[in-house]
Amino acid sequence: MVENVASEMADLEDEDFYLLSGLEQGMRFSEWVARPKIPEYARLTDEEVEYRLDRCERRDLIERKTIQYEGFRLTFEGYDALALHTFAERETIEGVGAPLGVGKESDVYEVRSYKPLALKFHREGYTEFREVNKEREYTADHEHVSWMYTARKAAEQEYETLEALYPTVSVPQPMGHSRHAIIMERIDGVELARSKLEPEQVRPVVDLIFDEMTTAYREGYVHADMSEYNIFIAEDGVTIFDWPQAVPTEHENSDELLRRDVENTLGYFQRKYPSQVGEADIDGLAAAVADDEFESITQFLDA
Repeated sequence: MVENVASEMADLEDEDFYLLSGLEQGMRFSEWVARPKIPEYARLTDEEVEYRLDRCERRDLIERKTIQYEGFRLTFEGYDALALHTFAERETIEGVGAPLGVGKESDVYEVRSYKPLALKFHREGYTEFREVNKEREYTADHEHVSWMYTARKAAEQEYETLEALYPTVSVPQPMGHSRHAIIMERIDGVELARSKLEPEQVRPVVDLIFDEMTTAYREGYVHADMSEYNIFIAEDGVTIFDWPQAVPTEHENSDELLRRDVENTLGYFQRKYPSQVGEADIDGLAAAVADDEFESITQFLDA
């Protein structure tokens, strides 16, 4: 998806971005922007709009609907193009490289810049935004939301959380934000789910993870989506990423979400390394994290 957009960027002209930005503005009010309204939003003549619509549609940056009325809207590729254009204007990145991870709710790519960076595009809500909207804190109070709004709010929330936590908590350093995209430090390491720890490494790694969760709580945040898929392990420690669902500790459900994080994280080790991590006092462990009293997982294991 992003690779295709990146290859088209050099061929896009300023007026193409005027059109895309105009559709972005119009989509604040309607999922499909009626054709007669586009010149006003894009600040282009009617003839120029017609030419730009054709160019952008051929590049899959927009799509057309002709039921009831002729309307247009951005595709995610079009939204990607706007974000990439903003980063390029800021001179934040020089180009997009290989994918680092592609998932249901986000795509991550390496980017060329003055240092190794990663570019994360949030995809929340593109195909199932109604279901996502019911679950996400940042859209819970909005009955009428679009995939564009959902993805943008997810990126905003994650970026704000990373800014608040870095560098006190081991999270990727945030470097920039535009729409549904975040530029951040590229993390070297292995995803916990793909790692194979030696028996003597298991409990120390568990301790490192819960140390970070404790520090995050002290800084005012609960991750709220902890799993083996958003923890990186490297020689110098662990890094916790994917923070769009994070909630402040004063949130009414923060204790419940913290307990779920604790249970999910420890549950992974219990399943994969049962000899090193057996039954545990989940409630006591969650309380220790919240009270800034966590020292070692050993004190919460039955044996």
